[in-house]
Amino acid sequence: MQQVAATDSTQVAAIETARSSEKIQNSYAGIIGHTIEPLIRPLGFDWKIGIALLTSFAAREVFVGTMATIYSVSGWDEDNPKPIIERMRAETNPATGKPVYTPAVGFALLVFYAFAMQCMSTLAVTRRETGSWKWAVLMLVYMTILAYAAAWVVYRIVGSF
Repeated sequence: MQQVAATDSTQVAAIETARSSEKIQNSYAGIIGHTIEPLIRPLGFDWKIGIALLTSFAAREVFVGTMATIYSVSGWDEDNPKPIIERMRAETNPATGKPVYTPAVGFALLVFYAFAMQCMSTLAVTRRETGSWKWAVLMLVYMTILAYAAAWVVYRIVGSF
């Protein structure tokens, strides 16, 4: 009897997770993520990583919270990241059936963040100090292109092993 109840609660949790995932996929953030996916697909990134990249303009730490929200992980904390790790490890690409999160994707993401100018406050300070948006926009565009190119190279090299 207890085993049946445990199975039912597992099925209910799976249904709730699927429902939450569908809501996020059809939200404004999900639509934006799907829109930018063709641009970031060469880096090995999917629409979920795209959403997290966009939200991390506020602060890079927001990436983890965004991924936890996307994967509907409730009650996670920094001391116990196991639920989000398990969900991400189980994620597969629907087109290929292969895992989404590979070492190549991880290294590409790290390199992207190493070069990308994804900090709104830094851009605001640059604008204030220079008295113009020209340098802030130039810095954003240049560093984004550099980050994209470096992440693409890393993804191709690591993915070839």
